[in-house]
Amino acid sequence: MSEVVADIPARENAPVAPVEPERKGLTKKEIAADHPTWCPGCGDFSVLALYFKLIEKRKLWHEKITTVSGIGCSSRFPYFVQAHGVHFIHGRALPFASGISLSRPDLHVFVFSGDGDAFSIGGNHFNHTARKNIKLTVVCMDNWVYGLTKKQTSPTSPLGFKSKTDQWGAVDYPINPMKQAIAAGATFVARTTASNPNHVLQMMEAAMDHDGFSFVECLSECVEFYEGAFDAANPRKGGLFKEIPKDHDPADEAAAFKLAGTDFPGYFGIFYRVNKPTKNAKEADINKGFMDKVKGLKDWQILQKTFDRMK
Repeated sequence: MSEVVADIPARENAPVAPVEPERKGLTKKEIAADHPTWCPGCGDFSVLALYFKLIEKRKLWHEKITTVSGIGCSSRFPYFVQAHGVHFIHGRALPFASGISLSRPDLHVFVFSGDGDAFSIGGNHFNHTARKNIKLTVVCMDNWVYGLTKKQTSPTSPLGFKSKTDQWGAVDYPINPMKQAIAAGATFVARTTASNPNHVLQMMEAAMDHDGFSFVECLSECVEFYEGAFDAANPRKGGLFKEIPKDHDPADEAAAFKLAGTDFPGYFGIFYRVNKPTKNAKEADINKGFMDKVKGLKDWQILQKTFDRMK
């Protein structure tokens, strides 16, 4: 088989592309899209505002950031961000985001989810994405209730919570998102609350900078169907915002797991952070190994070798 397409040589005296001046960071006006449709007072407004602030602060241009979600109140997030992103299927945001991260490791991939989307229908995907240590950031806006479908018990609803699905009060033990993330293999696990915006921004920044699967649980009050759920963690409502003790070692998995089991309102901050090889890096090494075997060959020659092996 002969080559039919020759390499195209560079033209003589071809114009040189001008050097682009340093780009300015995006402004909130450039990254804000549709007006948010959450109920007035919803904690998700705080998370969205701080995501905008994060993009502005870190100069994350449109082509370098992707916003992915599943289904739920919090998962309407991509509608409100003027950037590349997807409002995906219920509970399936993580496998979709995994594909983006693995194929485009140069992007910052953010997944915004709710407690139902992440830990009910999406629970299995959460566990496997965490254990594979795929490089992306998950922010779970946990409100302890299914809000979009008008008040059903969610995986994080506390015992005794009365809803349309548990009119007598919830009897199933709730999931502890922090414990689950640590046990599943997440290499960065943090906790914050929408009522403390400065802290939310700190946790999102730290999660974004982590090379691996990073998870942030953000308590986000549903003022319509579970008003006052997180008052105990809000000093403005007589609660207590306790940051993780300064002597805590975030690399100590057992200590992080123990902290995660503290009675509500618990602690806030980075519970667990450890560096491990990511699936992104491992797959890149595998791909390089295979490409080294066909180094110097053109695409059609590689394809021909594959055909020859099939004879």
